[in-house]
Amino acid sequence: MPELIVPDVRVRASYVEAMEEFVAEGRGTPDDGSTIGRDILAWHDRWRDPEVFAEYVARVRAAGKDAPRAPGAVPTTTLWWVDGDVFLGRVAIRHRLDGFLLDYGGHIGYDVRASARRRGHATAMVRAALPVARSLGVDPALITCDDTNTASRGVIEKCGGVFEDRRGIKLRYWVATDPDGTRPGRRAGGDE
Repeated sequence: MPELIVPDVRVRASYVEAMEEFVAEGRGTPDDGSTIGRDILAWHDRWRDPEVFAEYVARVRAAGKDAPRAPGAVPTTTLWWVDGDVFLGRVAIRHRLDGFLLDYGGHIGYDVRASARRRGHATAMVRAALPVARSLGVDPALITCDDTNTASRGVIEKCGGVFEDRRGIKLRYWVATDPDGTRPGRRAGGDE
């Protein structure tokens, strides 16, 4: 049964295969500003080396802590959606929002590898991530998607997303992270 885990070297082979699927879709180009895109650019040619992959995993795990970050980067907890040793996807939970994230990126971003799509993994993964976001002080969570991404819009709405507005090509939804959705939340923005 799939579950969220902290990044772990035991899924290296499957992770590398998943990244090849993203590359085949055109991810990892210099204009791909997504987390996966940036990671592919920086690590793709080196992930097959177990020592390099271990270094990558350590850096991803440290990004949610008080580790050094690139200027402007916010603390981010990244979890991997796996079934045994099979990497299916990843979710990134940003602990706070800066101006860009408030308009376009949101608190939660997620990706599912191509070979695992259309099986409910994205919805299950985001639902599993909501209590983690709450434990990080995020309630409600902002989740965005491109206006043309009907699959992602469906995921957000199935997870309780309430549409707020559109900014450029991004649709912005707020999702309660409280398990029963009854506790009033605040919209966390800025450098809190």
